[in-house]
Amino acid sequence: MKKIYLAGFDVFRPDALQYGEQLKTLCQKYGFEGLYPLDNAAPRNLTTLELARWIYRANIALLEQADIVMANLNAFRGAEPDSGTVFEVGYATALNKPVWVYTDQGRSLVEQVAVHKTPGTRSYVDTQGYSVEDFGLNLNLMIACSAHVVVGGAEDCLQQIPAGAMR
Repeated sequence: MKKIYLAGFDVFRPDALQYGEQLKTLCQKYGFEGLYPLDNAAPRNLTTLELARWIYRANIALLEQADIVMANLNAFRGAEPDSGTVFEVGYATALNKPVWVYTDQGRSLVEQVAVHKTPGTRSYVDTQGYSVEDFGLNLNLMIACSAHVVVGGAEDCLQQIPAGAMR
């Protein structure tokens, strides 16, 4: 059975453990074993920094065990996906693992965050004056060009991952 690392800011939900179990049950429904970042219990009595490093190493170990990564790339605390999740997507890509991401956002980045077009150019800018890439993609090109992007939720994504998912 292929193992899927379940990346996402879902670990910050108030019901994170229960939600992780729901994701893992969905994985089983589609013939996969889900690996959720909160599957590992941290040792007690770690300092804050030691705990952070332990979590990092534990998540990296799960990523390395996985055959596939599935990531929740919905906006988190702003217009962009969670930076930790994006790191995990990049790490998996560097390991040549198939990466599947899901987001409820189907609109292009320009439609999501641009506030106006710069006069006399093809450039768009956001509220801070930074240019917004205009490739018609709903996520940054580094994600959209390296992962399989599914508009929808976790189950929509699982439905599209072939049983023998290859890059």
